[in-house]
Amino acid sequence: MINQFLKDKPSKLFLGFAAFFVANALIAECIGGKIFSLEKVFGLHPANFTIFGQSGLSFNLTCGVLLWPLEFVITDIVNEFFGPKAVRRISYTTIILIAYAYLMFFLAIKTPPADFWLGSYVSYGIPNMQNAFNGIFGQGMWIILGSLVAFGFSQLVDVYVFHKIKKRTGNKMIWLRSTGSTLVSQLVDSYIVLIIAFKLGNNWSWGEVLAIGMMNYIYKFIVAIILTPVIVYVEKWIEHYVGHNVAHKMKLQAMGEEQDTFENIPTAG
Repeated sequence: MINQFLKDKPSKLFLGFAAFFVANALIAECIGGKIFSLEKVFGLHPANFTIFGQSGLSFNLTCGVLLWPLEFVITDIVNEFFGPKAVRRISYTTIILIAYAYLMFFLAIKTPPADFWLGSYVSYGIPNMQNAFNGIFGQGMWIILGSLVAFGFSQLVDVYVFHKIKKRTGNKMIWLRSTGSTLVSQLVDSYIVLIIAFKLGNNWSWGEVLAIGMMNYIYKFIVAIILTPVIVYVEKWIEHYVGHNVAHKMKLQAMGEEQDTFENIPTAG
């Protein structure tokens, strides 16, 4: 049975997308503690926008936003070929594994450090490795909660909007349903994490939440547009990989919520 699964191209595709989806999300969470200046990446001065009464706003973003757009690309591809049940399955799996990772981070932080290790990187400008380790992996509980809730809810929104558009467009214009669903879900994601992590967790004003959320969304909006050709390319590649007939049957089946993800898809080894 396992040999048949590993030879079946649709099955291999789903396994590959699911593995990348989980790994990408975990990496994004791990590197999300670093804040970078988008303007400096391009050698520009800070933007200094004023939005919702908040002045001096620039594109200071977490490194996690470099990877999160890829999650929505994969979400839409899986949605297109495997359906919402498959998206929910990998989304829930990812949330569980991220929560597991944070638990392991917490236990690692609480583990007593070896004396020699504490000062092992003094020559690199790090006087205390335990403090450095805590700073990297010890994100606050409000941020963790906000991140997980925002991710889970935005995934559900993405699936819903994607299929609403697909019911009107059929198998045409994947760029429209992919980009449209991403733009809506990214807006939801941007504000849920801020409301939970910083409004509830750090007593930010609504002006701060709205302004920072808008700065984050402007970046995500632009990236979603830039990545639109990637969606089209991956769709064409999958159709070439599994064959046009198999790809067509996968898309038809993906529209049926109650059908099993791989049921009636012929083997294309």
